[in-house]
This record gives sequence, structure tokens and C-alpha cells, in this order.
Amino acid sequence: MWVYLFDGTFIGLLTAVFERYDRKQHPVRIAPQQRYAPGLMDEPVAVVSDDTKARRVWQGLGKRLNTDWMSRLYAAFLGEQPEGFQHLFDLACYIINHGGDVIANYGNPHVLYVAQLHRKVHREKHRMEAFVRFQQLADGIFFALVEPDFNVLPLISRHFKNRYADQRWTIYDRRRDYGIHYDGSGVSEVTIDFIQHTGKHRGVLPADLLAEQEVLYQTLWQGYFKNATIPSRKNTTLHIRHVPRRYWKHLTEKAFLPLAL
Repeated sequence: MWVYLFDGTFIGLLTAVFERYDRKQHPVRIAPQQRYAPGLMDEPVAVVSDDTKARRVWQGLGKRLNTDWMSRLYAAFLGEQPEGFQHLFDLACYIINHGGDVIANYGNPHVLYVAQLHRKVHREKHRMEAFVRFQQLADGIFFALVEPDFNVLPLISRHFKNRYADQRWTIYDRRRDYGIHYDGSGVSEVTIDFIQHTGKHRGVLPADLLAEQEVLYQTLWQGYFKNATIPSRKNTTLHIRHVPRRYWKHLTEKAFLPLAL
């Protein structure tokens, strides 16, 4: 079987679709280069990401699909599931071969998988929009640490850009070691060497990195949260359903106050 090895990017995946038709090879299995384990019957083919080829495939899909499904394809890719890459590749080929109406066929395993993965990613996106807690740094930038299950930073940038258009902020994905930064005019990707300043299991930054009034604000917010809670109406099961424990260490109202180094 032909195995297309791509660089793990969305551009690389779309380029692989282009190469499948250009080379007229079938069937094709795809795999990120860094995760590929050679098989006895494999015929590996290195796919070099190409913006022009990827754009042609994306535009071709755009002529067959509505904007909602185009967004679903991209969101499913951000789900970062190894089997998801193959489903996306096969679904793209399925759409190109048979037209956009096939997306209504949930009996097709590729359509069903992508739809289900998109739903999971979309839910994580909304949770991040609700659970991000900024901390003001000494230089005035509002900084937030997150560890989402999926790579949703590209999906939440517009929300935070519109909501906090008058502030400079950074949302950093600790698990994937990159973030998005808004400088007052546009959003860009950034990488920051901050691990040495944060504890492994802490969702807050040390006090020496924060603005002078930030610790006070956090203390006031935690006090408000504690006093606004009605013990007799506490429903832990329901609370965890809406705010899973894995997010708690990044919530100011649940995290410990930052400690000075």
C-alpha cells in the first residue's frame, strides 16, 4: 500500500490529497512523518507541503461544500487524532469523487467520524472561551495558561480579539508549547520559555511576574466566589459535569494564590 508521509500540518494533508490524484495512486494511507512506523508491505512516499497545491484542493472542496462543513473539516484536523487524519483524507477524496451531497450520508464512516470529532473540538472551543482566566503581568500584558484537550487556539482567537480589543493579551497552550498573542492590532503565534517560572501542577504564575495589584484582584475574586456560594445548594456532580476537574488548576477561583519565587 502507498503510504504518504506528511509533516502533520493542514497544508501537508491537503497537499497529500493533491498528490493522490496527481500520481493516480490508490489505495493510499497517510501518516505524520514523526509517527510513522514502517510496515512490511508499505510503499512510503514523502509529501512536501505546497501552498499552491493545498489551495487548489481547498478551493475544490469549497465549491462542493458549504462554509459550515468547511469549518468542520478544519476543526476535525485540530482534533489531532492520528486516525482522524486518515478519515479526513478519505473524506476529501470521497467528496471530490462524488460531490458535496455525500456529507449527508452519515452511514459513511468518514462523514460520521469527522462530524463526531468536530463536535468534540467545538465543545472544547466553547469551554476555553468560558474558562480562560487572565492574569496581568508586570508589563501590562494579560496572560492566560491553558491545556485544552484539542488544539483550539486557532478557533478561539477571533472571540478574544473581539472581546478584548482594547487590551494586549496572550493565551498560551502549555501542552503544545505555543500561544496566541494580541498586540492591539492583530493576533500572532508565539513561543515562550516560561516553564522554569511555573510549577508543574500549577495553573497560576509566580507573584514576581505579575502586576502589583494582580494578587489583590485574585484574592478579592476568590473571596467573592467563596461568599457567593450557597452551601445548601451545592451540587458537586452537576458542577463537575459543566466544569470538569482538569480545568480547575487554571481557574483563579479554584487555584491557589501565586507564590513568590
